[in-house]
Amino acid sequence: MSEVLLEVKDLRVNLPTARGWAPVLRGVSFAMRRGDTLGLIGESGCGKSMTALALMGLLPEGAQVTGSIRLAGQELTTLDEAALCQWRGRRMGMVFQEPMTALNPLHPIGRQIAEGLRLHRHMDARAARAEALRLLERVQLPQAAKRLDAYPHQLSGGQRQRVVIAMALACGPDLLIADEPTTALDVTIQREVLDLIDELVAADGMGLLLISHDLGVMSERVRHMLVMYAGDVVEGGPTHEVFARLSHPYTRGLFAARPRIGLPRGTRLTTIPGRVPDPMEPRPGCSFVQRCDVAMAHCGQEPPSLFSVSAGHDCRCWRACP
Repeated sequence: MSEVLLEVKDLRVNLPTARGWAPVLRGVSFAMRRGDTLGLIGESGCGKSMTALALMGLLPEGAQVTGSIRLAGQELTTLDEAALCQWRGRRMGMVFQEPMTALNPLHPIGRQIAEGLRLHRHMDARAARAEALRLLERVQLPQAAKRLDAYPHQLSGGQRQRVVIAMALACGPDLLIADEPTTALDVTIQREVLDLIDELVAADGMGLLLISHDLGVMSERVRHMLVMYAGDVVEGGPTHEVFARLSHPYTRGLFAARPRIGLPRGTRLTTIPGRVPDPMEPRPGCSFVQRCDVAMAHCGQEPPSLFSVSAGHDCRCWRACP
């Protein structure tokens, strides 16, 4: 069995606001082995991207972080900014949601890819440019040699996403984090980008943490998945097992709300009533209780523990209590 690559224990993040400290992550824990693929899914505001930013050390200024993040045995939460910069890009790569905001509009894409190569791999300008070209060819950017001196605005959305992937992979990281990597892309380009990420991850043996709203993407792309709600993991396990049992009411709600081929024209999709709770609101019981259609009186009084549904499959719900 491969060694543990990433281990997160009781990760808590509080952000400063005008109303006080907002707890946006409430004790997130999980682990990944080398070569593993793990998906995070949930509505907007549930903590998926905040988890990714915490792993990368890119949280907003003033954020309070407690708990543990260990990558390849190194504790990241105790590193200062200078030390973290040596891990970002070199050992951890990230594909951000919107490539246009992740790329610098003032510099050609070749120079932006070469920057990480010169910083982490100590290449000279000529070698870094040659490697940048190789990376663009690897991510199948059309006319890669001509694109080296192109600016981000001269590329399409799918082409910019390929550039961002090339940047994330430039230094051969152990862990690749892909945060909604197909946002704003059409369906055909989405599949091409996801297929590309799959191929590159498999070829390099790196770990993949994939963040998405799409249950279909989870079912096809990751071996394990975590369902996040209101800053915590409410269900997790092998992807096929989670889909087979759908043990948490929130997971069932997400599954019921997915679009499906063959529905009659005009059919309204199922929705989960209510909204994700404000992190500043007190929650004595389960965070999902106000939106849950199977809630019991006890659910609003005490937060549920993480109960085992089956081997490796856990659920944070009183209904799952053995």
